[in-house]
Amino acid sequence: MDKDYLKIGVVTSTHGVHGEVKVFPTTDEPKRFKKLKTVTLYKNGKEKTVTVKSVKFFKNQVILGFEEIDDMDSAYELRTSEIRIPRSEGIALGDGEYFIGDIIGMKVSDDTGRDLGKVNDIITTAANDVYEVKTPEGKTIMIPAIHECILSVDTEAGEMKVHLLPGLEDL
Repeated sequence: MDKDYLKIGVVTSTHGVHGEVKVFPTTDEPKRFKKLKTVTLYKNGKEKTVTVKSVKFFKNQVILGFEEIDDMDSAYELRTSEIRIPRSEGIALGDGEYFIGDIIGMKVSDDTGRDLGKVNDIITTAANDVYEVKTPEGKTIMIPAIHECILSVDTEAGEMKVHLLPGLEDL
């Protein structure tokens, strides 16, 4: 993903006949959609900037209306589109917080300097996130995003240093 943008949601389906879409938010702050004036829709390598006309919330989804989209057929074409905003419009992060796009693909090494591979995915659990690291051999290591395991994260260099608790490599 383009490092100048942040993905804050994915269009899942249409809503009604007037061009609204249902969005699964990928942000920790779904209420942020209320403050957006424009968003960039990204699908199959193509981008389109649209003006946000309406925002509603229903269960775990956001329902968006756009000035440029006013019928169900046009809205249907937006399914699976990522909703992106410029990084400059991102919510300020606290210490030890990172954008998912900065972590995915990051090189991971342990505290002895051994290359463990790259972060392939992030799994959100009730207790903490878990980084799925794919080793050069194709093995998967699941590393909990806790202070005992994550020693340092350098988003500029794209590198993470970790301490593997006993048994993590054996899972």
